[in-house]
Amino acid sequence: MRTVELSEYETQYVPDVRLGPADRALCANGQLSARIGIRELPGDCLEVSAGACVGVLRLDALEIRIRPKYLGTDLDVLRMLEYADGRSDPLDVSRTVVGGAPHLRDLVALRVTEECERILVHGVRRDYVTVEDDLPAVRGRLLVDRQLLRHHGRLDRLACRFDEHDTDIVDNRLCAAALDVAARTAGPPTVRARARRAAARFTRIAPTPLGDLRTAWEGLDHHRHNAHYRDAHRWAVLLLSGGGLDGLFAEGPLASRALLIDMNVLFGAFGTRLMQEAAEDTGWTVREQSRHRGVLIDERSGRSYGEVRPDLLLSGTVDGVPLRLPVDLKYKLYDDRKLAPSDLYQAALYAQTLARQPAGTPPCCVLIHPGDATAARRSVAVRRFDGTLSARMRAVSLHLPTVLAAPEGAERREVLRKVWHAVTG
Repeated sequence: MRTVELSEYETQYVPDVRLGPADRALCANGQLSARIGIRELPGDCLEVSAGACVGVLRLDALEIRIRPKYLGTDLDVLRMLEYADGRSDPLDVSRTVVGGAPHLRDLVALRVTEECERILVHGVRRDYVTVEDDLPAVRGRLLVDRQLLRHHGRLDRLACRFDEHDTDIVDNRLCAAALDVAARTAGPPTVRARARRAAARFTRIAPTPLGDLRTAWEGLDHHRHNAHYRDAHRWAVLLLSGGGLDGLFAEGPLASRALLIDMNVLFGAFGTRLMQEAAEDTGWTVREQSRHRGVLIDERSGRSYGEVRPDLLLSGTVDGVPLRLPVDLKYKLYDDRKLAPSDLYQAALYAQTLARQPAGTPPCCVLIHPGDATAARRSVAVRRFDGTLSARMRAVSLHLPTVLAAPEGAERREVLRKVWHAVTG
């Protein structure tokens, strides 16, 4: 199969490619076309335009891989996913994948397999499942209406409803479904082999098909009895959905041939956890997506005209003075170009309405974006007609490879300290 590689926001023209009906139907999917543009041109030429998504799309005629622009490899994207999800256990790729760098979808398939293998070692969960069946003796509750309709006058077949303590539950069905996809579609043979072995065991444990993925995911409740399933479930949904359901890193089409991660959403989740970790032991609090409905007011009715919701709101004290700093996370490379006017206008609103600075200092909002660690910090001020400053917006460049490569311990704390000082200093 032909493979085309491109970076985020890049466009390539691929000659001698003709899409089949299944490929055309997949490319016409609204959720997919919002992430990657695929257009057929005259002469069997294909125009492929990438957006802010990375990952892989496997068509019958072509495999399209979109590489991260601000990172080194797909493995770095996986590390971002793991960090945003609160994981600290690194994926051991070298032990399983040989012969080249795997793409993001294969890495997620490997992570699903590893998590499901851990569940098999820890012990699969059983739960009570309501079953309706015709039995020779009463078990549980007799279904009178069903008995009259189906077995009127018979005493050898009794319609019953009872609870069965079984492993064939959604917890295990979700793992079985994801392992089946990994076993059939993963590229590296070693990953497929491990997934097949785990899938065979989970299929015996939970033979019932999963059904609708969204319904299964939204109906799951992780508690102390199935807490060890949490990571497996999240990676399974990521693989099965082709990029995640609402609230899981990104919105994605339910297509197992694609896995495309919206880097805008991922950078937001990554930056949020990074600032929360950096704030530990500082006395500051970090609130994410805090809603403020009293900022924009309809003067005629006196009611809220809408809500203001910065990505982060940092609150703390310096020398006994309470301070508040709004922070916006932007997945844009601002090291070598100006800040977008729309981002400046948004940041200015956050600064003037939510920030609290020391007396005599204009309110400030910080924009965090990926970039070079050595880039000079950029600051833009809002000046009134009388020359006084009403707000300030500072851009802080976050070097993602440095943050991802920092191990635990003193080196990690030093990296976090520098990030925190750059944002709040």
